[in-house]
Formats: sequence, C-alpha cells, structure tokens
Amino acid sequence: MPNKQQKKYTVAIADDHRLIAESLSHLINDIPGFEVTVLANNGQTLLSKLEALSIPPDIAILDINMPVMNGVITARELSVAYPTIKLLALSMNDDETSVIQMIRSGCRGYLLKDCTQAELQKAMLEIIERGFYYSDFVTGKLIHTIHKEEKDPEKLIKLTDREMEFVKYAASEMTYKEIATTMKLSERTIDGYREALFEKLQVKSRVGLVLFAIRIGWVNADKTR
Repeated sequence: MPNKQQKKYTVAIADDHRLIAESLSHLINDIPGFEVTVLANNGQTLLSKLEALSIPPDIAILDINMPVMNGVITARELSVAYPTIKLLALSMNDDETSVIQMIRSGCRGYLLKDCTQAELQKAMLEIIERGFYYSDFVTGKLIHTIHKEEKDPEKLIKLTDREMEFVKYAASEMTYKEIATTMKLSERTIDGYREALFEKLQVKSRVGLVLFAIRIGWVNADKTR
C-alpha cells in the first residue's frame, strides 16, 4: 500500500526585503512537510492577504524592521485576529529589546537570519508540536534581561501555591480545560489565574508565561518537551 501523504504545514512570510523573502520561501519549500503560501513585504500587506484566505497558514514568519507595519505591531494584530497562527520572529536584530518585544507580542520563537536551515526546521516543528521554541540565544537574552531588571526575581515575585501549580500545568501540553479539571476548578477560575499571572509577570501569552517560568527556574525546560 502507498504511504499516507504527509500533511503539509503552511507558512506565511512577512519581510520587506524581496530577495530575502523569496530565498527564505525556497528554503522552506525544500523542507519536507512545509509549504510557503503567502509572501508579504510588511505586516499590513500580510493581514490583507490573510483576509482573502479561507484557511489561515499554520505559521507566520515575521521580520521586525518593516515599513508601514513593523513586526511588533504585526505580531500583536495577528495574535488577536488569528490566534491559531503560530508566530516566529526572524530578524537581523540580536539585541534584548527586540527579542523581548517580539516574544511579548505573541511570537513563539525568535531566530536570527544567519540561522541554518536545520535550526529553522527545528524551530517550526517545535512551535507546531510543542507550542514554542526557545533557542539558547533567546534563553540567554531573557535571562540577562531578568537579572538586569530584577536582582533576585524569585524573591521579588511571589506566587501562591495554587498559582505555582497552574504555572507548572501551563508548561505542559494540557489545555486550559484539562488544567481546570485537574485542579478541580471552574474554567472561569482558571481564566482568572491566567489573567492575574499575565499581569503579575508582565507577559501577554501562555508562551511568555512558560518562557518566564523556565528562565526563573520554576519549571524545568526538559519537562515541557
């Protein structure tokens, strides 16, 4: 019997440098299981093209420095309008501010444009299968930022036992509904925990919450895989 055809994950790219966008498109199309379906030169164009699609792509790869609508604003807009799209930042910027802004705006990972095809493939797969991709580069930037802003974050940020329990479940593959069942709480109460922690930790997504917890040491990164 013939092998069942592998599902192809669709990818959108927003980058104002046409040569880079097209080269990246060819690179991704050469990766088994992935296909670029949208190319845009800025965030506004990307949003317009997505409106014409009946099914949004699985992943959107965003540059940061784009005219009309940059990567940070685009990530925020996509997080609201298309929450099912997994966002991956791909930029030349290697500064902490850029990394933090993109992660907090909804990106599930951050890569530099000099990354290899293998790392790009790994990042896209992990974002789809696990929800986020935290490279050594991103980890280092976030840890440095945390220590720069907070000398001892564990002492400055106090969580209740139930909040800590929620954080550990949030770092797993459990849905919010499953977390509510496990903690014997209503889904509305779980929503309250989530929003309170987002505010307390100054993050805007579950991915941001998990990344923060990993950096602080509340969650073992190996156990989230």
